[in-house]
This record gives sequence, structure tokens and C-alpha cells, in this order.
Amino acid sequence: MRIELLESKKYRGKQLIFKYRTERYYDIEIKRTMRGSSFALVEKQFEGVQEKQFTDTLLDEWLEDPKLFGVFDNDEVIAYLELSHERWNNRMRISNIYVEAAHRGHGIGKQLISVAEQTAGEEKVRMLILETQSCNYNAIRFYQSCGFSVIGFDLFAYSNEDVEKKEFRLEMGKRLEI
Repeated sequence: MRIELLESKKYRGKQLIFKYRTERYYDIEIKRTMRGSSFALVEKQFEGVQEKQFTDTLLDEWLEDPKLFGVFDNDEVIAYLELSHERWNNRMRISNIYVEAAHRGHGIGKQLISVAEQTAGEEKVRMLILETQSCNYNAIRFYQSCGFSVIGFDLFAYSNEDVEKKEFRLEMGKRLEI
């Protein structure tokens, strides 16, 4: 297997279908007191296995100076890493990290995070950030194992019922040494 920087023209607009199964999720508990509010993320169990799916587009217009890496098995791309340097706050966003299902659990995701860290170091950014859903339990655990922590959340990013659907947006980040 090899990892290469991909040519943007060839991959711009390519659709990726993300599929995952989950038995757990993070719920939000909001406590209001006379002095303000506090929030806690609480791990909970679904009543059964949930199957989730969403689609994303590579190298979308909103990305600032994106870079796309591919992991090749022979001549076939089996994984992608999409990065965008957010210059206004000097952070690098992992806008997509995707490993085909048949190749998961073999360390490819960790290799892609290493590529992200190396690229971030070359560009002297202060932090790596990414978004995931509160119900993508395996992804959250993976990011935590790579040194990421929750740095924020949006309870209405995808719909007005994100909390009820147990699928709100989590922002995760990892501080880097410049």
C-alpha cells in the first residue's frame, strides 16, 4: 500500500458514501442553574444496532486550499484523506477521512492521521480539527485514540431534531506544537 497526494481535477466532485453501524451514542445533558448552564456528554446504548449512511463530495467549493491524499492497494484507491488549511484561525480541518469497509481495522486510518499531522506540521498550523456525529461511536473512539478530544458541538447542524435523533455534530480537535 502507498499513500499519494492526488490530483484535484481528477477527484473534484467524487461522491463518497459513508456507512457505519453503531450500538452506542453520546447524548447531551444540559444543566441550568442560577449561575448559568453546563453541558455533559453522556455515553448511552441504542436499543439495537443502528445503521447510518450519508454522502459527501470530495474537494467541495467551500474548502480553503484543499489537499486530497489517497491510499492505494495496487492501483485502486481504498482510502481518502481530505484536508483544508483554515488560514483565518490557522487550523487544519480534516474534512473527510474514509477507508473502504473491507480495509478497516488494519491501521490505515492511523496512517492517514499521521499524514494529516505531517501536513499540518509542514504548514505550521496550531491545531487539527474535524467533525463527526454523536452517534458515530467507533469514529469518536478512534479519534480519541489518536489524541483528539471534543472541542465543541452543534445541536442543530443537520436538522432541528438532531438531539432527538441522537445525531448531533461534534467538533473534535488536537493541539499541535508549532
